[in-house]
Amino acid sequence: MSATQLKTSSEGIAFLERHEGVVLKAYRDPVGIWTIGAGLTKASGVVSPKGGMQLTPSEASSLLAEALHRNYEPTVNDEMPGASQNDFDGAVSFHFNTGAIKRASWVKSWRSGNWSEVKRRLGLWNKAGGRVLKGLTRRRAEEYEVMRFGTYGGQLPVSKGGSARIVVSMSAQEIADLRADFSALGFDPGSRSDGIAEAAVRAFQGKHGLTVDGLIGRATLSTVQRMRDAKRKAATAGAATAGGTAAGAAVPAIDALPVDPSALGAGGGVAWLIWVAWTYRDAIAAMIEASNPEIAKWLREL
Repeated sequence: MSATQLKTSSEGIAFLERHEGVVLKAYRDPVGIWTIGAGLTKASGVVSPKGGMQLTPSEASSLLAEALHRNYEPTVNDEMPGASQNDFDGAVSFHFNTGAIKRASWVKSWRSGNWSEVKRRLGLWNKAGGRVLKGLTRRRAEEYEVMRFGTYGGQLPVSKGGSARIVVSMSAQEIADLRADFSALGFDPGSRSDGIAEAAVRAFQGKHGLTVDGLIGRATLSTVQRMRDAKRKAATAGAATAGGTAAGAAVPAIDALPVDPSALGAGGGVAWLIWVAWTYRDAIAAMIEASNPEIAKWLREL
């Protein structure tokens, strides 16, 4: 164990919160894990988020501090003896996000002072659910900047001319991609290329059982990604059930998913389509919200 037990600095806390966001109502992350506060899942050891759970701002702050103190900072101190404050802050962000500081190969490179390998190996931790996520790629790059140069990043983007306020760090390309996602999901992102119309964000949040605050944060971004993935997987599963359907024929999107599995028909893709429907039951909840709000609420909280 290292002689000096470091704690995350105020700059490190601010850096972590910029990436995680602070969400007061439980939501599913992109791979379906219940999350609340500053990215706290059951794995944090201090809270077990579930559908419908809500926190006050002070409760969220207390849980984050407890999670860092109990479950993250001690391990980083053990694995990185002699770390500088910025080394420690960047590593805490990584460990908080992945829980993998003990097996991450970049730590061995850090111990030997090989910064080029630290950067390369740290950058490999950019996948969730088996796919590369742009947000994780950027986060790993910024964690490297914190550790190597003590650069913690700047201010978050601000709202402009009717656009929703963005409360997590996003690049211009990520905002452009988000605009495309909103449009594909049936919500007009507005005319400004540097943001998303606040009205569209509020409408999306209302449809998907999120806190309707017009803010683009982790819960909204995670839900957009889940709905986008649901549409793609439902279309692929639908194609698998089509059997002899001619190439180029239309396949069902998530809005066409039948709730009753008996309506799915036969074919090798049926089981997968049922699995997609269960995995993305929050998407089905959004589809039936207007006609069956109680069932939609039940599906979201499963």
